[in-house]
Amino acid sequence: MSNDFYITSILPHSGIIIKICRAYTDSEEDFEDFYQEACLQIWKSRNAFQEKSKWSTWVYRITLNVCLTLNKRNKRKHVYGEHYSELSEHNKAFENEHLNLLYDAIKQLSEVDRAIILLHLEENPYKEIAVIIGTSANNIAVRINRIKKQLKILLDGKIN
Repeated sequence: MSNDFYITSILPHSGIIIKICRAYTDSEEDFEDFYQEACLQIWKSRNAFQEKSKWSTWVYRITLNVCLTLNKRNKRKHVYGEHYSELSEHNKAFENEHLNLLYDAIKQLSEVDRAIILLHLEENPYKEIAVIIGTSANNIAVRINRIKKQLKILLDGKIN
């Protein structure tokens, strides 16, 4: 992976990659593996991007697919590279107790609901979430309300 591609095409969207990988992992080691694999797959599939959606949507889809695939295989691949020194800064999220509780609650959601709430937390419009998930914007609005209620129930009493 070239340094230019990483800086111009991945790093600006690293927040999306980090949030998704964090929601599908339980340890910093797994997080780093998932993050690196997602970056590698984004790089490998860059020529398949047809600009029918935003680049950020493409990054989200690839990252989500990588996380789901790695979880299903129950294997962890380690991809070596020189572009991942930024990870140590992002891993500080594992030190925030409230954030850990939120991610623990999100992990209890179904895979689709987890994807929807992560997209919502990224402030994507309902219409864009609907395109990614393959449903209507109205359905997304209803599901987000239900997911928020479910997360509130899961988090009640855990966060003061």
